[in-house]
Parts: sequence; C-alpha cells; structure tokens
Amino acid sequence: MKIIKVHDYFKDSTGVETDSRKLTQDCFFIALRGQNFDGNQFAEVAIEKGARYALVDRPEIAKKNKRLILVKDTLQCLQELAQYHRKKLKTKIIGLTGSNGKTTTKELINSVLAKKFNTKATQGNFNNHIGVPLTLLNFEENTEIGIVEMGANHQKEIDFLCKLAQPELGLITNFGQAHLEGFGGINGVIKGKSEIYKYLSLNGGTLILNIDDPIQRKWMSYNPHYTFGEHSDANCNLKYLRRKSKPLALKIEDETIESQLHGEYNFSNIGAAVAVGKFFGISKVQIQLGISSYQSINNRSQSIERGNNKIILDAYNANPSSMESSITAFIYNLKNRGVVILGDMFELGSFTQQAHQKIIEQLESSGIKRILVVGEHFFRTQSNDPRVIRFESLEEIKKFLRQNPIENSEILIKGSRGMTMETLIDSL
Repeated sequence: MKIIKVHDYFKDSTGVETDSRKLTQDCFFIALRGQNFDGNQFAEVAIEKGARYALVDRPEIAKKNKRLILVKDTLQCLQELAQYHRKKLKTKIIGLTGSNGKTTTKELINSVLAKKFNTKATQGNFNNHIGVPLTLLNFEENTEIGIVEMGANHQKEIDFLCKLAQPELGLITNFGQAHLEGFGGINGVIKGKSEIYKYLSLNGGTLILNIDDPIQRKWMSYNPHYTFGEHSDANCNLKYLRRKSKPLALKIEDETIESQLHGEYNFSNIGAAVAVGKFFGISKVQIQLGISSYQSINNRSQSIERGNNKIILDAYNANPSSMESSITAFIYNLKNRGVVILGDMFELGSFTQQAHQKIIEQLESSGIKRILVVGEHFFRTQSNDPRVIRFESLEEIKKFLRQNPIENSEILIKGSRGMTMETLIDSL
C-alpha cells in the first residue's frame, strides 16, 4: 500500500497508538512486533475498543475486518508514515542528542520557546526508532516548532533518525561515557552523536554549538552555526553563577536567569535553552519565565523529602560520566550528613568493571559518611573502606535500610533505569 493512502487513514483518525491498553476513540492502532509480543494479536480488539483503523502485517488477520489495513512491515510503515507526515508540515524542527541531559535540555527548550510559539516536543524519552516517528506524528499543522529528542546506542542510529525528522537546527548536549558497548568506546560515542551535525552540515541546517566544549568547537568552521557558553566569542555569551547549596543561575548580559535545578552538570542544559530562546528572538523576560518555571520530575535530579532526610533522586539513567558528575555536584552542595546510594550502570561492555571500580575510588576519596552500592557489577568491586557496603540485589539493600534507618541526612540515589532505584524511597 502506498504511504499516501496510509497517511489518509492517519488523517482520518485522532492520532496513532501502539499500545492496545492505551487506546483512544477513533485512533489509528499500529500493530508492532517485539521479541515477546505481537501487536497483530490485539488488532481486532483495538477496533472493538474504538480504534478507527488498525495497521497490521499478517494477512490472515487483515482478512477479518475491512478496517484492518495490511502492509508488508508495520514498523517500516510507521517510520515511512512519520517521514511523509513531516514533509507535509511547515514545522521548524530542532533535533537534539547527547550522552547526558537530553530530556532535561529538551524540556527546558520547550518551556522557553512555548512563551512565544506553538510548540510540541518529544514526550518522555520517546527518542528511538519507534519513539521519534510517534513524536513526528504528534506534530500538527499549527505546530510552529517541534523539539525532537534522539537517542542512540550504536553508529548510524542518529543519522537514521535525522533522515526521519529532517531537523533544521540541531544540538548535542555532551559526549560522555554512555552506551560504550554499542559505540565501542568514547571515540565511537563522539562519532555517533556527531552524526546530527554531519546531517545538518550536508543539508544546510544550523548547528547550535556549546563553545565551551572543545569537541563541538571543531564544528565552528561550518556555517551557519550559533554558539553559546562562557567563552567571550560566543554568540550567546553566558556567565554561570556558581552558588553553593542554591539552585543554578546564570547571567546573560545584565539579566540573571534563575532555575529550580541543582548540579553543575545542568549549567550547559540551561545554557542551551537560553541560547535557543535567544536564537528564536525570545525576550530575556520570557526566557527567565521559561527557565524558572521548569521543575525536574520523573526521577531526574528530583528533590524529595522523607522525614528529616532530603533525597536527590537521579535514577532515570546512569553512565560513568553522569554518575561522576552527580556525585561531584552532590558533594559540592552538601550541607548535612551525606549518604550515597548507587545502582549498577548498564551497556558498558568490556568497560563495565573498570567503570564501576572508578566510581568506588571516587567515593573513597570523598567525605561521604556512608556509601551503599547495589547490583552485580558494584557487588564485584573491591574496597577496604568501611563506609562502602555492597549489595547484590535491591531486596538485600531494602532489608538493610529497614533495619538500619537513615536519619537527618542528605541522600543521593542514582543508577541505570533498569535498576529501578526509585523503589528504594519507601525503605528510607
């Protein structure tokens, strides 16, 4: 079936849904397949529950109802549909990737641009080969600016996502030690993430560059580009205000921009949002409102109080770079008795044990009063420091926390998403 016809079905619906448990009336259900599921099995039920159409790739199922639309491959069709839809839009699209801070930066940019434009952005972390198409299909004719987050764990993935989204502007938050297994080391990370700049340079797009990052400075020979940072040559010159135990702030010209975020690693995320706002002609007053109104949620540097404990929950994801930065920021802002609870970092391949051991050594040289680590990788680390207590599973550490309550402390909790470190909160 030609993609133009599939797009007609899409336009005749209220939007795309891939989860049969989240159907809305008159939606377009797309039956995707995974390792442990086959959406085709739920297509008929989707129609019964109110979906206007369902896209399937199994002929025997398509025969059962005329509103079951047969294609060769539903995932490929979803991607082609999103690409076709994007071409129909006049929306200006900003592509965003990086090892750390993608989602926070995306949300900050959206908060700033929404003060002047009709904007839409990636929901949650829908940033892969399925999430990006769904994001694009959520953009409408009146969407003036779309912010598309792009994640990757191997080469050519960002390039593929760029070809779907066709961004006109793009930025990279940073290059860190994330997905080392798939990228094959930090040089592979740099090459993979830089695919967004390469795409833009080949297609006349604008690069938004952090001038303080020596890797990104190398792209300044390409035009057009727009730079931000503390370097005096930046188009958007910023001064980061380092204030201990207070939310982050920065200055642009004579205006102070306040935020609700902590952790020095968030300076460049805020700076990127300020720069994009200035690039699009947002006033300093509106930029201030956009930054100051944003509050981190969903386990991202989230501040929580439990009894007389203050908890920084940064359990959305973790890699060696973000782990080290979070610990450094936590120690810098520490006013009270400090406790660190860390979970395993994933997708590090041959770098796994070295990376976990390095984190232990960083903590051993700190003034942290208690260090609790959990997961099979941290469990295999070596330490003679009595402050370091290792647990193999979450159940073990939960039991320990119930039997040994932590009181009157500041607590950092961080780990990879698969560790579900947020489940420890109820044990504190």
